[in-house]
Amino acid sequence: MTEATASEPDERVLGRRWTVRLDPAGRGSTAVRVSCSRPACAEQRLPSAAVGRAAAVEHLKSHLRAVAGPRTGAYCACRAENCHTHISAADRQQGVQPWRCGGAVVLAVLSDRQGRWWQAMECCARCAAATPGAKVVTTTPLPCGPEAGSPATADRPPTAPAGAPRFSDTSPPAAGRRNVPAPRSSPSPRARPHGKIAQRVVPHDLRPAVLRDELVELGDLFRAYQKRTEPDLALLADLHERKARAFTTWAEATGDPALQQEARRAEQAAATARSQHLQRTGLGADADGPAVSRLLNAPAQWEHVRSVLAHVADHSPLPGPDARLLVLMLTLRTAHTGTDNVVGQDITALGLTDPQDLLEKLTDCGWLVVPGTVEDLLASRPESPTAVTVPSLAPREDGSGPFTFGRKTRPRLSGWAQRIVSDKKLRKARATAGTHLLALTLATRTNGSGRLGPDDRGVALSSLTAAIPVDPGELPRLVDQLTAAGWLTEAALTDSHLTGRLTERVLPLTCPLPQPDRAGQAG
Repeated sequence: MTEATASEPDERVLGRRWTVRLDPAGRGSTAVRVSCSRPACAEQRLPSAAVGRAAAVEHLKSHLRAVAGPRTGAYCACRAENCHTHISAADRQQGVQPWRCGGAVVLAVLSDRQGRWWQAMECCARCAAATPGAKVVTTTPLPCGPEAGSPATADRPPTAPAGAPRFSDTSPPAAGRRNVPAPRSSPSPRARPHGKIAQRVVPHDLRPAVLRDELVELGDLFRAYQKRTEPDLALLADLHERKARAFTTWAEATGDPALQQEARRAEQAAATARSQHLQRTGLGADADGPAVSRLLNAPAQWEHVRSVLAHVADHSPLPGPDARLLVLMLTLRTAHTGTDNVVGQDITALGLTDPQDLLEKLTDCGWLVVPGTVEDLLASRPESPTAVTVPSLAPREDGSGPFTFGRKTRPRLSGWAQRIVSDKKLRKARATAGTHLLALTLATRTNGSGRLGPDDRGVALSSLTAAIPVDPGELPRLVDQLTAAGWLTEAALTDSHLTGRLTERVLPLTCPLPQPDRAGQAG
C-alpha cells in the first residue's frame, strides 16, 4: 500500500474535534466563562474556576455520550494537522523521524495541565498513544467479514477490510480483538537524579554512608516542603540547620570550599526562618511563653491594617468619632474594587448615634454612592444586600489604588475590624465609637507580648488624638471603658503617653509593631 503523507488529500471524512475552554469572565472578578468550539453550544458563565472546571468536564462528557463512538472511515484529525501535538516543527521540517499514522480509529481525550481547556478528537491509535496526556475513550468496532486466512482471502493481496480505516501500516488488522497502544504519560519535568540537594548530586560512593544518607534524605525533605500548600517556618528552619551541619561535614570530608559556603548560607537561612517564625507567632527571640494564634498571622497583613487606619485618618470626609468609625468600616469593605455588598445590620451594629444622618451626609458630599435611598440601605437584609460604592477607592486606569493588598487579603482585614467592633464585652459596656476606634488603634500599637508601644514605653497621645477624633480630655474616659471591658490593663496616662498592655484574651487580635534593631541601638 502506498504510504500517504499527512498533507495528502483523502476522500474520507475528517475526524471530529471538540474543544471546551475555561476563561476569566472579566478583570477583578472570580467569575469564569465556559465555551465550546461547536457553534450550537451556548457560552456559560459561572461564579468560580472550580465550578467552571466541573461544568466544562461535564459538557465534554455530554458530547462523548451523544456520539456513538469513533467512525471507522474517519480520517485522523491529528494527522490532518501534521501531528503537531506530538511532533515538533523542527522534526517535521528536517524529516528526522518520518511519522506513520496507523491502527484503529479511536476517540481520545486530552487536556492541559492548568485545567484551561479539554479536547476530544477522532484520531488513529498511534497518534493517540504518542500524544502526551491523551486518553483513549472508545475504539472503532471490529469489522464483520470472513476470517483471516480463509480460502476466499488467501489469494488476495493484504488489504484493509471493507469499511476499515486506511492507514499506512503494512498489514491489515488481524481478526480478533484489536490491541490499541497504551497512551504515553504526560511529559513531566526531568526527574531529579537520586540523591540531589541544592543542585548538587550526592556521590553514591560518598563516605561515611551516614552522611550520604542524610544528604539524600534532606534533598527529599526540601522537595516535599516546596509542595506544601501552607508554610511551616519552624520546620523550614530545622531543615536548614540540618543542611548546614551536613554540608559542613561534607566540606570537611572532601575539602571543597564551595560546600563550606553553602553551609554558611544554610545557617543564615535557618536564622532568618526562625526569626520569621517567632515574629509570626508573636514571640520574641528571648520569649519563653506560649505562642499566640493571631487572627491576622502575617507581618504584611499587620502593615496593611496600619495603612488603612492611616488612610482613613487623613481622608475622612466628616469630623467626629462616629463618622470616622463608619468611614473605616466602609473603607475596609470596599478597599479592593471600590464596591461591595452591605446590609443594614452592618451599619446598625456599629452602635452609631444617628447612622442614617451620617450616611446621608456621606452621600451628599459624594464620598459614598448608593443605588437607592439611605433608608433602603438600612432596611436591606442578607438575602438582598445593597451594592455601595466609594469612588475614591476604585482602581485607577493603570490598575493601582490607595492600597497594595489583594482581594484575598481584604476580607481578612475587614473581618479583623468587625471582630473588634463586635466584641461582646465592649457591646455589653455600651462602648462608644471613640472607644471602638481606641481599641482598633491600640491593637496595632503593641509589641509581641501586648505591651503598648514598640519599646514598652507606650503610645504617644499625639498619635492617638490623630487617629481618634476626640478632645484629649475624653481619652481618660475611653481608657476606663477599655479597662472595664477587660481589654486593657495596667493602663496609665501621662502628659505625653499612654502605657499599659492589652489583656491575654485580646492578644489574638493584635498586630505587633516591627521590633527595633537592638544590636544597632547598642552600637
